[in-house]
Amino acid sequence: MTILVTGGAGFIGTNFVLDWLKAGDEPVVNLDKLTYAGNLRNLQSIANDTRHSFVQGDIAEPDTVPSVLSEHCPRAIVHFAAETHVDRSIHGPQNFIQTNVVGTFRLLEAALHYWRSLEDAQKNDFRVLNVSTDEVFGSLSPDDAPATEENRYAPNSPYSASKAAADHLVRSYFHTYGLPVITTLCSNNYGPYQFPEKLIPLMTVNGSRGQALPIYGDGKNIRDWLYVADHCTALRSVLDRGRPGEVYNIAGNCEMTNVDVVTQICSQLDDLSSGNAVEPRRDLIEFVSDRPGHDRRYALATAKIERELGWQPQETFATGIRKTVKWYLDNQAWLDEVTSGQYRQWLDLNYAKRA
Repeated sequence: MTILVTGGAGFIGTNFVLDWLKAGDEPVVNLDKLTYAGNLRNLQSIANDTRHSFVQGDIAEPDTVPSVLSEHCPRAIVHFAAETHVDRSIHGPQNFIQTNVVGTFRLLEAALHYWRSLEDAQKNDFRVLNVSTDEVFGSLSPDDAPATEENRYAPNSPYSASKAAADHLVRSYFHTYGLPVITTLCSNNYGPYQFPEKLIPLMTVNGSRGQALPIYGDGKNIRDWLYVADHCTALRSVLDRGRPGEVYNIAGNCEMTNVDVVTQICSQLDDLSSGNAVEPRRDLIEFVSDRPGHDRRYALATAKIERELGWQPQETFATGIRKTVKWYLDNQAWLDEVTSGQYRQWLDLNYAKRA
């Protein structure tokens, strides 16, 4: 028995693969295109682990997934592969449509053909787990209850629109063809191996180097924060006991404004790298012009996954952010590699005109 993970060299995919192999002996086939955010250095600790097989490939290419399924015969697919950064989707939406929509379509087509070829017992056990985002629900007002799985989709960025389209395709393959799919919607993840374009790693890296901490708008945009290890635990539960055709919200039950998140990162940096000349780090905070169409608030209700699968997050933001900041401080070689060249060009493109 084995499982196929798409996008397993990215942030959440990496953590899932490492967590999966730590928790059991079932092998993983890891399919990743290795874009800027996919990094084999993430998987260095399992480079010689025979339970892990890496395949470089693009899920949007028609032959990629069918070939992997034919060769490895997995019992399940966990689908992380996606372009994920809202800011990049604003500057260049085409890659998001290609990977998130076309890629998911190609994967579903291949999975359907493969599933139909299985014997009855294997067919009953097969699953496709589609990992999606709370951003498909669009922005909530301050007084709105957290979104449930029944909320109407209202995506507001090219990124969230591409993920919404993928989710609708996944749903259709269950209702039309009977393909046993499950979708999960998660809130903002943070933790080790996250590419430092997202809020928490960007602020951690910049703060550790005494560089400016740019916060969009007034900094009062609200997100729910989920430590990535908690997310991985939830995904294992969904894959094991989730019902085909269902959607499950996964969140940290921790809503915070962006400015409060950055302030906590500053406090952790001051504590963990005491004696640095740039203390206090909060003096590095700069409010810059807002991103176009910036959603004000995301929040997810998690009663369904708590009730059906017994899952709840174990990390508080205080414990999770300390682990995260310490990981980045302790992994300078990884940071130096991923923040060279194209990364600096991206920061110039996205932030230079916002100050």
